[in-house]
Amino acid sequence: MRIRVVSSREEIFTLNPNERIVHLAFRPSNKDIFGLVETCPKIEVIQLPKSYMRTVSKSIEMFLQMQRIQLLEGDVWGHRKDINEYYAIPSSVIDKIKEMKNEGKSIEEIEKKVARESKLNPEMVAYILNKEVSS
Repeated sequence: MRIRVVSSREEIFTLNPNERIVHLAFRPSNKDIFGLVETCPKIEVIQLPKSYMRTVSKSIEMFLQMQRIQLLEGDVWGHRKDINEYYAIPSSVIDKIKEMKNEGKSIEEIEKKVARESKLNPEMVAYILNKEVSS
């Protein structure tokens, strides 16, 4: 599973229309979010750093809910955009989630433990749990 890291608003319009998970490494305006949703019609998740989450307007939150797009808080730790435009979630993390799910662990327990070990946000762990493990 890969997260497309976008570091500038100019980059939004050059994205692949099939992107499903995007991390915005800049403070997006309402126009930027609309542009992203228009450019990537299959988008499922937009991730923002904690400091930028607080500046997202209620109207954008409602718009994303209506589009069934999750707005998650989180970071891509240690990622260098100059080397790769994608942050890959290690397969070991996905395997760990599957393993814990098969052991019958609760969703909350999986989210907490995997988030702590992998530095992923618990909501991103929940997304992976729903997307990867159920398919």
